[in-house]
Amino acid sequence: MRTASIKEVAARAGVSPGTVSNVLNRPEKVAGETRERVEAAIRELGFVRHGSASTLRAGHSRTIGLSVIDIGNPFFTDVAAGVEDLASDRGYAVILGNSSGSRLKEERNLLVFAEQRVRGVLITPSGEDPNRLELLRDRGICVVLVDHPADRSGQCAVAVNDVTGGALAVGHLLSGGAGRLGYITGPAAIRQCKDRRRGAHQALAAAGRDPHELLEISMPAMTAKAGQEAAEKLLSDGALPDAIFCANDLLALGVLRGLLQAGVRVPGDVSLIGYDDIDFASASAVSLSSIRQPTYQLGRVATELLLDECDNPETHAHQQIMFQPDLVVRESTR
Repeated sequence: MRTASIKEVAARAGVSPGTVSNVLNRPEKVAGETRERVEAAIRELGFVRHGSASTLRAGHSRTIGLSVIDIGNPFFTDVAAGVEDLASDRGYAVILGNSSGSRLKEERNLLVFAEQRVRGVLITPSGEDPNRLELLRDRGICVVLVDHPADRSGQCAVAVNDVTGGALAVGHLLSGGAGRLGYITGPAAIRQCKDRRRGAHQALAAAGRDPHELLEISMPAMTAKAGQEAAEKLLSDGALPDAIFCANDLLALGVLRGLLQAGVRVPGDVSLIGYDDIDFASASAVSLSSIRQPTYQLGRVATELLLDECDNPETHAHQQIMFQPDLVVRESTR
């Protein structure tokens, strides 16, 4: 079947072909009423843009790449929703890459993004090696870090202050009279885990306590299953603290399940706090205290920075935006 041409769409909408092109490629530059008229003409005529041809002409596609550590974590699902909503508003599609915390898988995702000629890449890196991101920039692909601070000025980044978040969590446990504290965390290479530990140490020091008294259990994954295994280990070792800070809510929900199954009362015997404030935190058997992050906003702001860098390279100013977390107190803590 023959597809309609841009000229036919323009004639149907009563605009110039250039306006149709702007609606397809730079919709934010077209007035709302005009854009709606063009989009209606596109639907009526069944117009389909020749993606390969437009990519060849522009040198890039109308897609952006998003690489996250664990799409199974609702935190990243919410971030992705913020990315996709703004990208869609601007006429872009999103290609998702889930690294599962693997550097090798992350590198493969970035290669696929480059092969697909993405306009830019949003990434939560699985490690601290900036060189692989420089390879993208060398290909003319803009990069913005998500949930990760930048280590240089010529780089956009959007993150949350996880040191403050860790301090808020442990400070809250201490204010409830916590004696022996535990910290259940994920792989040591994950920056967020290290920063949240630093915050926990700062809160202990501020209270006149020795930071090294924090009992730490590192798990290979930050999942509910890993959290339950951590709780079972603490119970079998007879080393159960009277307050536990978990590096994310999934770990905390797993710990909660393991403790309740063993007849441990939360918060009667053990106070428990997580991190991220995912939807499941308030809906658990004992509603979970947590550290809230602006996840959806992280995704939108990062996408805004990325598209501004792509569309306005000469005037774009790199920004490192640091959001502050909030303490949400529920039933799981004293």
